[in-house]
Amino acid sequence: MKKITTLVALLGLGVATVACAETREDVQNRLDNATLVLHQIMAAPDNGIPQEVLEHAKCIAVVPHMISGGLVFGAENGRGVATCRTENGWSAPAFFAITGGSWGLQIGVEGVDLVMVFQGDRGMQRLEDAKFQLGADASAAAGPVGRHATADTDWKLNTEILTYSRAKGLFAGLTLTGADVRRDDSSMDAFYGPDTSTHRVLRGEVATPPSANPFLDAVRDAKAQAIAAN
Repeated sequence: MKKITTLVALLGLGVATVACAETREDVQNRLDNATLVLHQIMAAPDNGIPQEVLEHAKCIAVVPHMISGGLVFGAENGRGVATCRTENGWSAPAFFAITGGSWGLQIGVEGVDLVMVFQGDRGMQRLEDAKFQLGADASAAAGPVGRHATADTDWKLNTEILTYSRAKGLFAGLTLTGADVRRDDSSMDAFYGPDTSTHRVLRGEVATPPSANPFLDAVRDAKAQAIAAN
């Protein structure tokens, strides 16, 4: 009973964390942590995101140190950062929050790094809409892992969003069914000021603040490393 109470309290803390106001320093720390996550994942290409997936990526999103826990069904709470491919390169980062659950035995609470790869214009549109549910509004599946995606998977044709997780150094595809993704108003306001739309940011209509360049460099490096590993 004590363990259950502790778990509920920690998950409640995660929800509160997502809901609280953010400062510019908070948002910058998230950008820095997301950059580190991408560098660490791509440092082991045999266990990373396949070259083919990165080549078709329209947007890439990272949620560093997401709080994940569950009893019978899981609960995820976290704040993330995303960028999308434009005619002039990768866009300035937009910020989002993720809450919700997925079925499965997930006993305990731990920090999990989440990476989402949005494929094609439909995937990008979901992110621009700033509010959708994985598995309901947008098709999502655990992404393939390794240098190359196997030919017998349907990841390219039928899935808008590929999801990955890293916990305790292990990187793998992750199924996130029922998780809600929405615009992180507090973080967007803290980083850009009020009334900056997610659509304009991800379409490349908002200039990239210099402090976000390391994150965008990590996204570009991830693709370059994947191709070099071919």
